[in-house]
Amino acid sequence: MAENKGYIIVTDERGSINISEEVVAVIAATAAAEVEGVHEPFIAPGKEITNMLGRRGAPKGVKLCTDGDDITIDINIITEIGFSVSDVGMEVQKAVLSAVEDATGVKVSAVNVSVCGIALKKKQ
Repeated sequence: MAENKGYIIVTDERGSINISEEVVAVIAATAAAEVEGVHEPFIAPGKEITNMLGRRGAPKGVKLCTDGDDITIDINIITEIGFSVSDVGMEVQKAVLSAVEDATGVKVSAVNVSVCGIALKKKQ
């Protein structure tokens, strides 16, 4: 498995599978958003302008780092008031790791969660 122009390449005796890093980031962002206590991903100032200009990239708040066979996912979130920040962070780690490994078959070496803010609960 190696990185090549935004793709994670998984090879075996039958050939190779190229998985876009953007696909992996979407899987990670979706898994994190489904964790109770996560309000939304955190977007660093300036990133919103890049998105408005039409530049493609990973979903908001998700960054992938690949080094050989190691994949590390950095994800920034905003939690909701009334939830333990550390508990939400740990649940996000578990959910992202499980979702990415199950969907892609690629081993994730680490999921780093940064809680960048806190907000009122989402309205139902």
